[in-house]
Amino acid sequence: TKDLQMVPIHIRMLFKPQIEGLPTIHRTLGEDYDERVLPSIANEVMKATIAQYNAESLLTQREQVSREIREAIVARANQFNILMDDIAITHLTYGKDFARAIEDKQVAQQDAERQKFIVEKAEQERQATVIRSEGEAEAAKMISEALKEHGSGLIEVRRIDTAKDIAENLAKSPNVMYLPNGQQMLLNVGGGARPQA
Repeated sequence: TKDLQMVPIHIRMLFKPQIEGLPTIHRTLGEDYDERVLPSIANEVMKATIAQYNAESLLTQREQVSREIREAIVARANQFNILMDDIAITHLTYGKDFARAIEDKQVAQQDAERQKFIVEKAEQERQATVIRSEGEAEAAKMISEALKEHGSGLIEVRRIDTAKDIAENLAKSPNVMYLPNGQQMLLNVGGGARPQA
């Protein structure tokens, strides 16, 4: 190939001699004209055509390569009075190093896409944080303005609501006991009788 890769290619050729050229074929080439002419034509055309492409473009432009090979072989075979019915690339392989390089390239592209996704996600999270912070700042500004305009009544209401929540939670707890202030009460906290001497 153009980038010095070895690419084994197999082609299938269906052919027949031109009827008016049969005497010339038998006189100059003999009965085994196909074995004498077609392999050399095919090798010459394929090497010339493949050398114009790099290995990767052989994959991506396979139809175009196949068409160019077909047209060139048909033209060369006509010079020897041979009609080509069909020419097709049947097998195209690459060396292990090149196949590994293609795989490594695909892995690198996937990694790049993954990193791009991570960067975009981080950017979206950053934008969400900025928006959230702006919202909280706006809320704080509104509360501050409300306090300036209406006084500290809002804070007192919130303090009372919080105290009610705390009192309700403590009242539901079995481990908490309320003792009114100023009353004398004896509690047996030890839980047992007096020790006897």
